[in-house]
Amino acid sequence: MASHHQSLTTPFLSPDHHPPPPPHSVVTIRSSSSSPTPSPFAFLRPSRPLSVPDPSPVDPFRNHSASLLSSPYESLRTLLSLPIALLRLLLFVSSLLLGFAATKLALGGWKDRDSPLPSWRRGIMWVTRLCARLILFSFGYQWIARKGKPATRETAPIVVSNHVSFIDPIFYFYELFPTMVASESHDAMPLVGTIIRAMQVIYVNRFDPSSRKNAINEIKRKASCDSFPRVLLFPEGTTSNGRAIISFQLGAFIPGYCIQPVVVRYPHVHFDQSWGHISLGKLMFRMFTQFHNYMEVEYLPVICPHECHKENPVQLAKRTRHAMASALNIGVTSHSFGDVMLLMKASESKQANPASFMVEMTQLDSFYHISSMEAVQFLDKYLLMKPDTRGRVSFDGFSSVFGLKTCSLSKAIFSFLDVENIGTITYKQYLFGTAYVMKQPLFRETCLQTFHECDDRGDGYISEEQFGNCIRQGVAGITPGEIHSLYCSLDADGDGRVNKESFLSWLRKNPLLIAVFSHCVRYAGVSENGGRMLEEIV
Repeated sequence: MASHHQSLTTPFLSPDHHPPPPPHSVVTIRSSSSSPTPSPFAFLRPSRPLSVPDPSPVDPFRNHSASLLSSPYESLRTLLSLPIALLRLLLFVSSLLLGFAATKLALGGWKDRDSPLPSWRRGIMWVTRLCARLILFSFGYQWIARKGKPATRETAPIVVSNHVSFIDPIFYFYELFPTMVASESHDAMPLVGTIIRAMQVIYVNRFDPSSRKNAINEIKRKASCDSFPRVLLFPEGTTSNGRAIISFQLGAFIPGYCIQPVVVRYPHVHFDQSWGHISLGKLMFRMFTQFHNYMEVEYLPVICPHECHKENPVQLAKRTRHAMASALNIGVTSHSFGDVMLLMKASESKQANPASFMVEMTQLDSFYHISSMEAVQFLDKYLLMKPDTRGRVSFDGFSSVFGLKTCSLSKAIFSFLDVENIGTITYKQYLFGTAYVMKQPLFRETCLQTFHECDDRGDGYISEEQFGNCIRQGVAGITPGEIHSLYCSLDADGDGRVNKESFLSWLRKNPLLIAVFSHCVRYAGVSENGGRMLEEIV
């Protein structure tokens, strides 16, 4: 059974203390008995060496619930709660259907969806809001502790909250009836889709730049008009376990309005109510079989942009995030929804420790501007290397996927990624190393020069023979079979010719292979020392 306990009174973050920036690099200690391997990417003339941030000690998406049968107490409590769970399920379904019917009545004949919902229609929605409170009751939230009060809409037209469970939006629907920002996929949800349409939800596709831009314009439009409800956003963009605040998206802060932060807590002993790495069905069942689930909501003081100087959205988001983390007495991390995508991908591939594949995507994006979709695509490649139970890859797995035989060059590339010098690499090291190479200013120029070097006939295409002639200069002793395997990965349509666009796309998906073509570099002003290094690498 969940049990309430008071929070520590000593704040983890003092009001005048700003959280330190995340660590930027690990300290790599190489063995003194051997000289360091020259970087195989020195020809790109990087301005600084590769650095890989320390892995975060916090997993903000892990649900810490014990299993159903983890103890005699849990087993007995679940058994005794089954009749209550059935009654609660009946109440949940009845309340949802009644709320859906009331919402259909409120929306009947309403066509002007861009204007505020008329007051008489909003009056009917009170029935649905009361149904939402019954749904909270059915999940075991018989009472909900509140601290502070909501600011008026005129004072703070935008509200932001941490996001721990699917319970959060149900509570805010009942308490505030705000306009929320939600994923486009929510519109297609049975019953629920109709209810959230009555809230005049602002839909957004997080992977579509134009959709994100339109959403920000809608946030600004609805926040500036007192006839609309206040706007509620979950700036983390996904649920976490409530033990850390992850990175904020900037949609709530770009309009530049005053913001009221709100924090939710779910105190517990046996049952972690967070919607972390756990199925929705299991989470609902556990809620139904608890005698009572605790929830606390705290309305924090309003935060306004500084008037004395123009405050950018990033700074406003940082101040808001710090205020929420201080109120919750927890830390902050650089994780984002991109890490959830990596976590899900690793879980789907049955990895023993999916959490080891998270990389704190906000940190990676700030360094190299790599998108979440690109990170997932690179994870596909990494999983082909057959990671062990720790999520680490050996040199044999690495070289087999890239089609490079064991040679000085392939060893140099692997050593470049192995910043710990222990003979295996993590996905984070692989991804940061790959992004580091791909985002060098001379990377694209090198790719273009490589294509023209291979295209010695000047007809705009590369045949397997031309490709082989070029690659033999970079990898001594490479076999025809290995060349054919590499060329097949390059020639996607199998027509025996590769144009420039396909070649550049292939290198963007396999940036580390640019080291094979370092002999194609024709940059002006290469130093004598750089030339000697190139000779040693090639």
